[in-house]
Order: sequence, then C-alpha cells, then structure tokens
Amino acid sequence: MSDSTPAAPVVLDAWFDLQCPDCHRALSDVHALRARYGDRVEIRLRHFPLEKNKHAYAAAQAAEEAAAQGQDWPYVEALLARTADLGRTGEPVLLDTARELGLDAEEFDTALIDGRHLLIVDADQAEGRAIGVTGTPTYVVGGERLDGGKSQEGLRERIEEIVDRLLAAPGA
Repeated sequence: MSDSTPAAPVVLDAWFDLQCPDCHRALSDVHALRARYGDRVEIRLRHFPLEKNKHAYAAAQAAEEAAAQGQDWPYVEALLARTADLGRTGEPVLLDTARELGLDAEEFDTALIDGRHLLIVDADQAEGRAIGVTGTPTYVVGGERLDGGKSQEGLRERIEEIVDRLLAAPGA
C-alpha cells in the first residue's frame, strides 16, 4: 500500500426533515463544512421526516428521486429554501422545484405515486430512531450525536472539533 493513498473521508450524517425551517438554517453550516474540508468530509443526507410536518415524508422521497437523477444536494437546498411554501402548498412544490432544476418532473410524480423510494426513507427514519434522533437537524460524526433541533448554537464548532480530531488520528 502506498503512502499516497488518500484516506477515506470522515462521514457526517445529517438527519434532516425537508420541511423543517431549522434544517434550512443549518445549510449555512453544511456550506461552511464543505468549504473548510472539501472531499475530506462526506456529508450524507439522512431522512428523518417529522410527523408534525405534513409534507416532509413526500419531500424525503422526492429528494431520493433527485439523487437518482443526479441532483441530490441541489434539490435538497432548493427545497429547504421553500419550507414555508411546502407547508402552505404541499406536494406541487416538490414538482415545481424539480422543474426549476431541470429535472424530470414527470418521473418525480411517478416516483411519489409508486413509492419507489419509500424503503430508503423508512430505513433512514428507523435507524435515526434507533440511535436516538428525536428532532432535526441532528448530526452524527465519529460516533457522536449532536442535536441541532434544540439549538444550533456552537454546533458547527463542535462538528469541526470532532472532524479535526478524526482527520488528525493516525491512519486518517
């Protein structure tokens, strides 16, 4: 094995509800982490639609369809910018957002009807419950769960401390 082999990135699981205003505010942290770490940190969207948000479950399925069409984070970010619209108007916002990004909106509609992404969303939600996720956003990095649903104050700094420690570890 060569010393030039790049280390696997640190994985940061971001448990989001795509109708959650706090998750929209958390995007600034996601952007800052991407800017600071680049490909040394893999930020994975994990779905945790909250029951109080009527359209969050459909939004999670739509995000998976966006991923299938190669536009996962751009779609998520565009949709989170419209959480109020999603709450008021519902699922048409999911299709409008897809169209605005040049995605196949008919395929989105079909995916929401046939439920092809239900298992992914259900599996994420079940895993989240199993590890103690109760609100969004919640992050898991280096085996530590950080709950941003109550307060995002100091959260990015805490994530950076953990990531820096993991990146500095031998073999990282």
